[in-house]
Amino acid sequence: MENHDRTLKELATLDVPTQTYELKSGLIHLLPKFQGLAGEDPHKHLKKFHVGIPEDYIKMKAFPFSLDGAAKDWLYLQPALFNTLGDMKWTFLEKFYPASRTATIRKEICGIRQHTGETLHEYWDHFNKLCATCPHHQISEQLLIQYFYEGLSMMDRSMIDAASGGALMDKTPMATRHLISNMASNTQQFGIRGSNLSRSVNEIDADSNQRMEN
Repeated sequence: MENHDRTLKELATLDVPTQTYELKSGLIHLLPKFQGLAGEDPHKHLKKFHVGIPEDYIKMKAFPFSLDGAAKDWLYLQPALFNTLGDMKWTFLEKFYPASRTATIRKEICGIRQHTGETLHEYWDHFNKLCATCPHHQISEQLLIQYFYEGLSMMDRSMIDAASGGALMDKTPMATRHLISNMASNTQQFGIRGSNLSRSVNEIDADSNQRMEN
Protein backbone atom coordinates (compact mmCIF):
# COMPACT_ATOMS: atom_id res chain seq x y z
CA MET A 1 0.00 0.00 0.00
CA GLU A 2 1.37 3.41 -0.98
CA ASN A 3 1.75 6.11 1.68
CA HIS A 4 -0.98 8.27 0.11
CA ASP A 5 -3.43 5.40 0.62
CA ARG A 6 -2.66 5.08 4.33
CA THR A 7 -4.62 6.74 7.10
CA LEU A 8 -3.00 9.27 9.43
CA LYS A 9 -3.02 6.66 12.17
CA GLU A 10 -1.21 4.15 9.96
CA LEU A 11 1.35 6.72 8.86
CA ALA A 12 2.03 7.74 12.46
CA THR A 13 2.96 4.16 13.37
CA LEU A 14 4.75 3.35 10.13
CA ASP A 15 8.18 1.75 10.36
CA VAL A 16 8.44 2.12 14.13
CA PRO A 17 10.59 -0.82 15.25
CA THR A 18 9.54 -2.75 18.31
CA GLN A 19 12.28 -2.94 20.91
CA THR A 20 12.72 -6.61 21.59
CA TYR A 21 15.71 -8.15 23.24
CA GLU A 22 16.25 -11.63 24.53
CA LEU A 23 18.47 -11.73 27.59
CA LYS A 24 21.21 -14.27 27.19
CA SER A 25 21.98 -16.56 30.11
CA GLY A 26 25.62 -15.47 29.92
CA LEU A 27 24.65 -11.85 30.56
CA ILE A 28 22.37 -12.80 33.43
CA HIS A 29 25.15 -14.73 35.15
CA LEU A 30 27.50 -11.75 34.84
CA LEU A 31 25.11 -9.34 36.55
CA PRO A 32 26.05 -8.11 40.04
CA LYS A 33 23.74 -9.26 42.81
CA PHE A 34 21.93 -7.17 45.41
CA GLN A 35 20.03 -8.87 48.22
CA GLY A 36 18.88 -5.88 50.23
CA LEU A 37 21.05 -6.64 53.26
CA ALA A 38 21.90 -3.92 55.77
CA GLY A 39 25.56 -3.67 54.77
CA GLU A 40 24.97 -3.45 51.02
CA ASP A 41 25.33 -0.20 49.08
CA PRO A 42 22.51 0.32 46.55
CA HIS A 43 24.45 3.07 44.75
CA LYS A 44 27.42 0.77 44.24
CA HIS A 45 25.10 -1.92 42.92
CA LEU A 46 23.58 0.46 40.35
CA LYS A 47 27.04 1.60 39.27
CA LYS A 48 28.20 -1.98 38.71
CA PHE A 49 24.93 -2.89 37.02
CA HIS A 50 25.24 -0.13 34.41
CA VAL A 51 28.67 -1.35 33.23
CA GLY A 52 28.48 -3.18 29.92
CA ILE A 53 24.76 -2.68 29.25
CA PRO A 54 24.33 0.12 26.69
CA GLU A 55 20.57 0.50 26.24
CA ASP A 56 18.08 1.61 28.89
CA TYR A 57 15.37 -0.81 27.78
CA ILE A 58 17.85 -3.69 28.10
CA LYS A 59 18.76 -2.50 31.58
CA MET A 60 15.10 -2.49 32.57
CA LYS A 61 14.76 -6.08 31.39
CA ALA A 62 17.97 -7.16 33.09
CA PHE A 63 17.60 -5.35 36.42
CA PRO A 64 15.23 -7.88 38.07
CA PHE A 65 17.85 -10.58 37.45
CA SER A 66 20.37 -8.55 39.47
CA LEU A 67 18.20 -8.76 42.58
CA ASP A 68 18.06 -11.64 45.01
CA GLY A 69 16.60 -12.49 48.38
CA ALA A 70 14.63 -9.71 50.06
CA ALA A 71 15.36 -7.30 47.19
CA LYS A 72 13.76 -9.64 44.65
CA ASP A 73 10.77 -10.16 46.94
CA TRP A 74 10.37 -6.38 47.18
CA LEU A 75 10.42 -6.02 43.39
CA TYR A 76 7.71 -8.63 42.87
CA LEU A 77 5.50 -6.85 45.39
CA GLN A 78 5.54 -3.59 43.41
CA PRO A 79 2.00 -2.72 42.28
CA ALA A 80 3.04 -1.75 38.73
CA LEU A 81 5.91 -2.07 36.30
CA PHE A 82 8.35 0.82 35.94
CA ASN A 83 7.80 3.12 32.96
CA THR A 84 11.38 4.38 32.72
CA LEU A 85 14.83 3.46 33.94
CA GLY A 86 14.82 6.63 36.05
CA ASP A 87 11.62 5.55 37.80
CA MET A 88 13.12 2.16 38.49
CA LYS A 89 16.32 3.61 39.98
CA TRP A 90 14.47 6.17 42.10
CA THR A 91 12.08 3.58 43.55
CA PHE A 92 14.98 1.21 44.22
CA LEU A 93 16.99 3.88 46.05
CA GLU A 94 13.95 5.10 47.94
CA LYS A 95 13.53 1.60 49.33
CA PHE A 96 17.13 0.61 50.02
CA TYR A 97 18.65 4.03 50.73
CA PRO A 98 16.06 5.53 53.10
CA ALA A 99 15.69 9.24 53.81
CA SER A 100 17.05 8.81 57.33
CA ARG A 101 20.33 7.49 55.94
CA THR A 102 20.53 10.35 53.45
CA ALA A 103 19.97 12.85 56.26
CA THR A 104 22.77 11.24 58.29
CA ILE A 105 25.25 11.44 55.40
CA ARG A 106 24.28 15.05 54.68
CA LYS A 107 24.93 15.91 58.32
CA GLU A 108 28.35 14.23 58.18
CA ILE A 109 29.25 16.14 55.00
CA CYS A 110 28.21 19.47 56.50
CA GLY A 111 30.18 18.88 59.69
CA ILE A 112 33.27 17.18 58.28
CA ARG A 113 36.56 17.95 60.07
CA GLN A 114 40.18 17.06 59.37
CA HIS A 115 41.50 14.77 62.09
CA THR A 116 44.75 15.40 63.94
CA GLY A 117 47.61 13.85 61.98
CA GLU A 118 45.47 13.41 58.87
CA THR A 119 47.20 14.62 55.70
CA LEU A 120 45.47 16.86 53.21
CA HIS A 121 45.31 13.92 50.81
CA GLU A 122 43.75 11.64 53.42
CA TYR A 123 41.20 14.28 54.38
CA TRP A 124 40.36 15.01 50.73
CA ASP A 125 40.00 11.29 50.01
CA HIS A 126 37.81 10.82 53.08
CA PHE A 127 35.61 13.74 52.02
CA ASN A 128 35.15 12.50 48.45
CA LYS A 129 34.35 8.96 49.59
CA LEU A 130 31.79 10.30 52.03
CA CYS A 131 30.08 12.30 49.27
CA ALA A 132 30.16 9.26 46.97
CA THR A 133 28.22 7.18 49.49
CA CYS A 134 25.23 9.44 48.88
CA PRO A 135 25.31 10.90 45.33
CA HIS A 136 21.79 12.27 45.79
CA HIS A 137 22.81 14.45 48.77
CA GLN A 138 21.63 17.52 46.79
CA ILE A 139 24.35 19.75 48.25
CA SER A 140 25.68 22.28 45.75
CA GLU A 141 29.32 22.17 44.68
CA GLN A 142 29.84 25.58 46.26
CA LEU A 143 28.67 24.37 49.65
CA LEU A 144 30.64 21.13 49.36
CA ILE A 145 33.86 23.08 48.88
CA GLN A 146 32.89 25.43 51.70
CA TYR A 147 32.26 22.57 54.15
CA PHE A 148 35.55 20.94 53.19
CA TYR A 149 37.48 24.20 53.59
CA GLU A 150 35.90 25.02 56.95
CA GLY A 151 36.90 21.59 58.25
CA LEU A 152 40.57 21.99 57.34
CA SER A 153 43.29 22.27 59.96
CA MET A 154 44.79 25.74 60.32
CA MET A 155 48.03 24.56 58.70
CA ASP A 156 46.44 23.09 55.57
CA ARG A 157 43.99 25.96 55.29
CA SER A 158 46.92 28.38 55.28
CA MET A 159 48.65 26.29 52.60
CA ILE A 160 45.59 26.41 50.36
CA ASP A 161 45.15 30.13 50.95
CA ALA A 162 48.78 30.70 49.98
CA ALA A 163 48.49 28.51 46.88
CA SER A 164 45.47 30.49 45.73
CA GLY A 165 47.29 33.77 46.25
CA GLY A 166 44.85 34.70 48.98
CA ALA A 167 42.04 34.82 46.46
CA LEU A 168 40.31 31.48 46.98
CA MET A 169 36.88 33.10 47.12
CA ASP A 170 37.47 34.57 43.66
CA LYS A 171 37.82 31.11 42.12
CA THR A 172 34.97 29.03 40.75
CA PRO A 173 34.03 25.85 42.66
CA MET A 174 35.53 23.78 39.83
CA ALA A 175 38.81 25.71 39.90
CA THR A 176 38.94 25.42 43.69
CA ARG A 177 38.34 21.67 43.52
CA HIS A 178 41.13 21.36 40.95
CA LEU A 179 43.51 23.34 43.16
CA ILE A 180 42.74 21.26 46.25
CA SER A 181 43.00 18.01 44.29
CA ASN A 182 46.45 18.95 42.99
CA MET A 183 47.68 19.94 46.44
CA ALA A 184 46.28 16.74 47.94
CA SER A 185 48.11 14.70 45.30
CA ASN A 186 51.35 16.47 46.17
CA THR A 187 51.02 15.66 49.86
CA GLN A 188 50.44 12.01 48.92
CA GLN A 189 53.42 11.94 46.57
CA PHE A 190 55.84 13.45 49.06
CA GLY A 191 54.22 12.07 52.20
CA ILE A 192 53.92 15.54 53.70
CA ARG A 193 51.88 16.13 56.83
CA GLY A 194 51.13 19.59 58.12
CA SER A 195 53.29 19.26 61.20
CA ASN A 196 56.14 17.67 59.23
CA LEU A 197 55.97 20.43 56.64
CA SER A 198 56.17 23.06 59.36
CA ARG A 199 59.11 21.25 60.97
CA SER A 200 60.94 20.98 57.64
CA VAL A 201 60.51 24.67 56.97
CA ASN A 202 61.81 25.54 60.44
CA GLU A 203 64.81 23.24 59.99
CA ILE A 204 65.69 24.87 56.68
CA ASP A 205 65.42 28.33 58.22
CA ALA A 206 67.60 27.32 61.16
CA ASP A 207 70.21 25.81 58.85
CA SER A 208 70.25 28.94 56.71
CA ASN A 209 70.69 31.16 59.77
CA GLN A 210 73.56 29.01 61.02
CA ARG A 211 75.36 29.27 57.69
CA MET A 212 74.95 33.04 57.68
CA GLU A 213 76.45 33.25 61.17
CA ASN A 214 79.45 31.16 60.08
